[in-house]
Amino acid sequence: MKEDYDSYSDEELVIQLHDGDTKIMDFLMNKYKDLVKSKAKSMYILGADSDDLIQEGMIGLFKAIRDFDSGRDASFSTFADLCISRQIYTAVQASRRQKHIPLNTYVSLYGTGEDGSGINGENTALVDMMIGNSDLSPEEMVIDKENVKQLEKIIEKELSGFEKQVLDLYLTGMKYTQIAGVLGRDVKSTDNALQRIKNKLRKVIYK
Repeated sequence: MKEDYDSYSDEELVIQLHDGDTKIMDFLMNKYKDLVKSKAKSMYILGADSDDLIQEGMIGLFKAIRDFDSGRDASFSTFADLCISRQIYTAVQASRRQKHIPLNTYVSLYGTGEDGSGINGENTALVDMMIGNSDLSPEEMVIDKENVKQLEKIIEKELSGFEKQVLDLYLTGMKYTQIAGVLGRDVKSTDNALQRIKNKLRKVIYK
C-alpha cells in the first residue's frame, strides 16, 4: 500500500484522505515524523521535556493533515511545518504558565548547544548570532558571561511580550518569516520587533 501512496503528492493524498481513505493518515504521520523530531530538538532550548515536545509536534502534524486545504494553503509541507512549530511553541508557553517558571530561554544566550554547536550547527554563541560579533576580548567575554542572570532581568524588563516571543523563536534558529507564521503576525511587524530586540540587546551588552 505504501508504494501506491508514494506515487501521489502530499496534496493529492490529503484530498484522498478527506474522501475516506483513512490509511493515508498513518502514512503521512510516519512520513513527517522526522520533521517533528527536528522541530522538537530545535525548540528544546525553550525549556520542556523532549518527549513531550515530540508528542505535541505529532499533534500539530495531525491537525495539519486534518485541516489542510489545497485551495487555500501553499503546500502541505509548508502548512505542516507551521502547524507543528505552532503546536510545540504553544505547549511550551502553557507549560511555563502552569509551572510559574520565569523566562529561562536566555540562560542559553551564551551557550552553543549540547553538542558544542550553535544555531544551524555553527560553533557560535546564540547571543553572537543575535547581535553580531563584538570587539570584546576573550577575558571581557568571560566576565560578561558571569552576568547572564542580570541580562535575563534586563530582557524581562526591556522587552515587550511580543518581543519576548520573537526572541524565543529566533533563538531556535527560525527566520523572521517563520516566526511570523507561528505567532500569527505579519512579516513586517515581526521583522521590526527583531530589529528592536537587537538594538536593545546591543545597548545592554555593550554599554
